Amino acid sequence: MSDLPVFTLNDLLSEPSFVLDDFTNDDAVELGLVAVDVIRERGANLAVRILRGDDEVFLAKLGSTGPGNDPWLAGKAATAARFKEPSLLVRRRHEDAGTPFGERPDIDHDVFKAHGGAVPIIVDDAVVGTITMSGEPDVVDHDTTVEAIHRFLARREASGA
Repeated sequence: MSDLPVFTLNDLLSEPSFVLDDFTNDDAVELGLVAVDVIRERGANLAVRILRGDDEVFLAKLGSTGPGNDPWLAGKAATAARFKEPSLLVRRRHEDAGTPFGERPDIDHDVFKAHGGAVPIIVDDAVVGTITMSGEPDVVDHDTTVEAIHRFLARREASGA
């Protein structure tokens, strides 16, 4: 992997939210397949998990990923869903405020992980699911997730969906 991407708080705030009119199981599978394409193109070792609500609709573990990624996939997704924003943005907000997420006493850190890689999927202003990646440095996880979202949205727009 070459130089790691850098995401400042302002960079993350300028990214559009992943807002859709609807999000079905078929959409989740399509998003997952797009994510697998991006992971393979980049030669990354990443697991990708798509949830609709609490239902795991898509899971793929590429390269050297495995069971060790499961707690990270779950923790990042829980963070994105709870805070209704990307898990990396949650971390950067806390860092910018001078209160590291990992030091918050009101958070169960076995459940919530503010590391990059999870993005909430929003329909009608409600989180209906998440896309999460884990396996590389968290900024790579985030960057790959965002690229998969962009490609998924471009395909939807091109097909008129």
